[in-house]
Amino acid sequence: MDEDGSAIGELDGETVGEVQVRGPNLFSGYLNRPEATAAAFDGGWFRTGDMAVREADGTVRLVGRKATDLIKSGGYKIGAGEIENALLDHPGVREAAVTGEPDPDLGERIVAWVVPRDGEKPPSEADLADHVAGLLAPHKRPRVVRYLDALPRNDMGKVLKKALPTAG
Repeated sequence: MDEDGSAIGELDGETVGEVQVRGPNLFSGYLNRPEATAAAFDGGWFRTGDMAVREADGTVRLVGRKATDLIKSGGYKIGAGEIENALLDHPGVREAAVTGEPDPDLGERIVAWVVPRDGEKPPSEADLADHVAGLLAPHKRPRVVRYLDALPRNDMGKVLKKALPTAG
């Protein structure tokens, strides 16, 4: 679904929307939290918070989470997860996370947080941007690359994007 609640009909592998689900196996709401239940449902459809695109064959490909992985850049809605996967495909990248940060022209610019395989010889920002643009649409390339020794993670090993250092 688009942000305005309309169904996304494009099967282009690019147009990002939120996955909504319904069915008899879905929970009916949050216990003693009617406000949370009302916010989570839209006409019987549960808003998962997962962002996805639909491919030409109708399959759905998840590209990230709405709360942390949706970047609005240059008029596009971009899922951070697919950029992270593209970065991880680069032989010089051990770990990667992608976030957005404010940009006066684009709305948000794509920032790649990279742990290089070789800290002495990390891949260049241009090399990583070209690599991503070669695998995905060019507008999905990172505009900024920041190198780290390790990504911040919680006890379960999930990357804590909100714990990444601030720019500057």
